[in-house]
Amino acid sequence: MSLLPTPEVTLSDTGVADALERAVGIINPLLDVLWGTDPLGLKRRDADSDDGPLDKVADGLSWALNAADVPGTRGWDDLDTDARIRWWVRRVGALNTVVVASPGVFGALARGLPIQDLLGFVNQAMVLCAVARELGVTNLDTQVRMLAEVLCERDLSDAERGEHPQSEPIPRTPVGVAKALWQLAGLFDAIGDELAKRPHPSRPLRYLAMLPGIGGAAAFLGERRALERAAEDACRWLEDHAGGR
Repeated sequence: MSLLPTPEVTLSDTGVADALERAVGIINPLLDVLWGTDPLGLKRRDADSDDGPLDKVADGLSWALNAADVPGTRGWDDLDTDARIRWWVRRVGALNTVVVASPGVFGALARGLPIQDLLGFVNQAMVLCAVARELGVTNLDTQVRMLAEVLCERDLSDAERGEHPQSEPIPRTPVGVAKALWQLAGLFDAIGDELAKRPHPSRPLRYLAMLPGIGGAAAFLGERRALERAAEDACRWLEDHAGGR
């Protein structure tokens, strides 16, 4: 809620497309970081019974990464497309949803703040781009149109488009990732009312999320199911519209 009265402004399709293009230009490099980062060479480490104590710790970490089917591991290689999509939604999406749901701890007070819609939009956009990539859809235009329709209820087929912004590599460091996420949040914050159009928790869970204490748990469950619905909608959209990838 704004502290000062402001005129109502409707963002054009071109404005939405521009913001989403810039966001996708950050999201895809972020996903590349998650996929490719392996500074200690643990993802495909071969265990050796003659290793010393430190090597055994590394073997244990490597086993844990494989057991969690982290991208780039042999466990990931064994997953089919549907299983990989579920991984992004249920593991990465669920982890991010903890942050999205955190304002729910404050109950009804949090409903007056725009932060939950902003965090939820960022989470859903990242997971939906990952889903698109698993389906072989890497074209920027297609990813932007998918996000616009699934999250913003906008059809950008006829929107005027300028030159695509260039994606820049993201440093594979915690600071680099945090900076990229901050830029992503700023981009989505700029599209204002579009954030509220994303898939939301069901009405009963929204009411429970207004209660102090249990609001956080209710918000988590609601946001997780909303993310699953968004992923399902994205898969259907991509099947119908992304024949050319």
